[in-house]
Parts: sequence; C-alpha cells; structure tokens
Amino acid sequence: MTIGDVAPIPRRNSSSSDEIVAPLLPKSQGDEVAYDEFNGASFSGAVFNLATTIIGAGIMALPATMKILGLGLGITMIVVMAFLTDASIEFLLRFSKAGKNRSYGGLMGGSFGSPGRILLQVAVFVNNIGVLIVYMIIIGDVLAGKTEDGIHHFGVLEGWFGHHWWNGRAAILLITTLGVFAPLACFKRIDSLKFTSALSVALAVVFLIITAGISIMKLISGGVAMPRLLPDVTDLTSFWNLFTVVPVLVTAFICHYNVHSIQNELEDASQIRPVVRSALMLCSSVYIMTSIFGFLLFGDDTLDDVLANFDTDLGIPFGSILNDAVRVSYALHLMLVFPIVFYPLRINIDGLLFPSARSLSTSNVRFGCLTAGLISVVFLGANFIPSIWDAFQFTGATAAVCLGFIFPASIILKDRHGKATNRDTTLAIFMIVLAVLSNAIAIYSDAYALFKRNAPRE
Repeated sequence: MTIGDVAPIPRRNSSSSDEIVAPLLPKSQGDEVAYDEFNGASFSGAVFNLATTIIGAGIMALPATMKILGLGLGITMIVVMAFLTDASIEFLLRFSKAGKNRSYGGLMGGSFGSPGRILLQVAVFVNNIGVLIVYMIIIGDVLAGKTEDGIHHFGVLEGWFGHHWWNGRAAILLITTLGVFAPLACFKRIDSLKFTSALSVALAVVFLIITAGISIMKLISGGVAMPRLLPDVTDLTSFWNLFTVVPVLVTAFICHYNVHSIQNELEDASQIRPVVRSALMLCSSVYIMTSIFGFLLFGDDTLDDVLANFDTDLGIPFGSILNDAVRVSYALHLMLVFPIVFYPLRINIDGLLFPSARSLSTSNVRFGCLTAGLISVVFLGANFIPSIWDAFQFTGATAAVCLGFIFPASIILKDRHGKATNRDTTLAIFMIVLAVLSNAIAIYSDAYALFKRNAPRE
C-alpha cells in the first residue's frame, strides 16, 4: 500500500476491470456494509480538512514577516504565495487526471518511476514527522513550560496549579498522546476528521479574534503606533534580511500531500478545485488578519514566534487571562491539526515499508503497529532529542518546498502526457527557482543562527 494507491470512492455498479479501490477503506466481505454506508465526503468537510492541513504552527511566524517586509509588501506576498500554491495543486490534479493517477505518489511514480514515488514518500516522512514533533514540542512548551538559558518559562498549567508531577512536561505529553493523538490517529478515513478540523480552524479564528480585539483596544487608547507599510531598508544587510522571510511564506500553504486523499473521498470528485480554492481563501484571510493585528499589536517588538509575545504584560485589563486564552487555544489547535498531518504520514510509511502489501485497512495488525510506532517516534523525539528542532529546521524546510513546488514543477517540465503549456513551463521554472532560493536562504540563516548561538562567549 502506497500513497500512490490512494483511489476515489468506487462506484458499486461498475463492472470495469480497472475499478480502483480507495486506501484505508474496507475490502473484506465483512466490512462491506460499513463501506456502503459512507456515501462520500461533504464539500464543507473537505474544506475544513484541507484548511487544517495548511494552518499549523506557521501562522505564528507570519506577524514577524510583516515586521521585516512591512504590511503592504507582506500582505502582497501572502496573496502571491496563495496563488502559487493554487497553481501547483492545479498542476497535480490536471496531470493526475491525464495519467489516471489517484494520488501524489502515483503521479510521481508515473512521471519518474519508482525512484520518484520513493522520493515523494521520503519527503512526506521527513516533513510530516518533523512537523508533528515540533507540534508536540510547542504543546509541551505552552502547557508545561520550558527552561532556556537557565531561565524557566512557566507553562499555563504550571501557572494555574503550581508545579506537580501531573503537569510536568513528560506527563502532559503522555496524557495528550494517549488521550488525544492516539484516538484521533485511529480513524481510517480522512473525512472522519472533519469535525475536529472544523474545531481546529475555529480555534485559530479564536486566536485571531482575541488578537484583533486587543489591537483595536490599544489602538483606540493610543497604545500602539501605525505600522509600516513598506520595509525599512537602510543598508545592504537590511536588504538581504528581506529574503529571510521567503522560507516562512513558501511553506505557509503546504498541503499538497493531502489533496488527493481528500479528493478520493469527496462525494463529487469534480468539486476538488472549489474545495482547494475555498480552503486557500479561508487560510489566506486568517493569515492576513493575523499578520495585520499581530504586527499592529506588537510592532517592532514582534518576536519570530508571536506566541512568545503573549508571555508578557499586555498592559490592558484582564491581560493575563487573555494571554492564557491565546496560548491554550493555540495548543488545542495544534492537538487537532496532529491527526490530519499524521494521516498521510502513515500511508506513506506503509508504502515505503510494504510496497507490495494489500490495502492498509485489510490488516488491523499492520495498521495498529504503524500507528503505535509512528506516534511513539514522535513522542520520543519531542521528549528526549533536544536538538531535534535544529535538525528539522534544515530538513523540514527542504522537504516542504519539494512537496509544494519542486515536485509539481518537475512533473510539468517532464510533461509525460504532452499537456503542459508555455505558461505552465514558465511558472514551473519560477517555482523551482523560488524553492531553491528559499532553501538556500533557510539553510544559510539556520546555520548562521546555530553557529552564532553555539559560538563561545568572550
């Protein structure tokens, strides 16, 4: 079972010999009734699942990009990246239809053979497992606190109840893993996560509403200055600093690894284009509003992760309560994003380890072992590998831009079915140049920051 085997909901009245069976949907006779009860995913459920795939931890880094670019240029770049993401997904869907491929992996396999499919699976593994570990680290930081450079930053639960064994980092992550991650990871259809995805998006909106409310209150009282619309470029260093935001913007809309799975479960598969555009419009709106109000509230004091700004005195009534509301809503949001990112991870690892096996849904043992094994890896990575964040700053950014831009553009340039237009080719080349540039900047910036942090102090 590979991600290349993902297929749409089969029509029961079809007698065609090439009928495709969806992954993680039952094949055994005993499961036929449960199978037939699923009549396809709804449009709204598909939109929420794709939007949840997009909105993750990256939303907290966007206000800092406004500090560097200014609101005018920053918002323009968010819109441009949304259009580029829409174009790259359209590439995947159009060429999948031409080659009768039912998944991203199948399309890569059709264009580049087994090496292409394996490369896709490895990229999804590196990207998604790194993202999930980072999510768990953030959840631990928010709820249980962390100690950095000898300074202890209190978590929400520690601030409320004091320090106890049950609100320590390891205990909180274990409870979250067993009580939230494990149950949600056991669903065999991505559509089963539509309600948690809707709640996840709602929690992101809660964060936006609180931030907007605080910003407007402080703006009325004269507590904030009007933000810059354009970047403040004073020398060559500040000019090159503009490019450090490119990796954040490039990876802000990565969702390509879930598009086919969502399409395959849609009641009407032709709705996938409106689903993609609706999700991108929803996420772009949340991104833009978060960027505006986050930068308006904190100005040039906006930190790389704006969540850290909510660990300070906001200078307004009930500021500490609002701080906790923002942090808790964000932690809950990440908990509900976890299963939607975990879903394609499990499919791809199954395809990588058992490329000739039958559908994952036909083997509860294999399904359970992969689920338990991957969750354990994420849990151990978040708890016992202190340098994991640094490692995935390099590998995660690289894998993400491959999934979002380099692979789709390569499929266009390969043009196995002769469907690419001159516009497609030009856009594909631009995507590859942008992806390579963002990777180079990300690697250089992260390496420089890591070297500077670890350099001996005089």
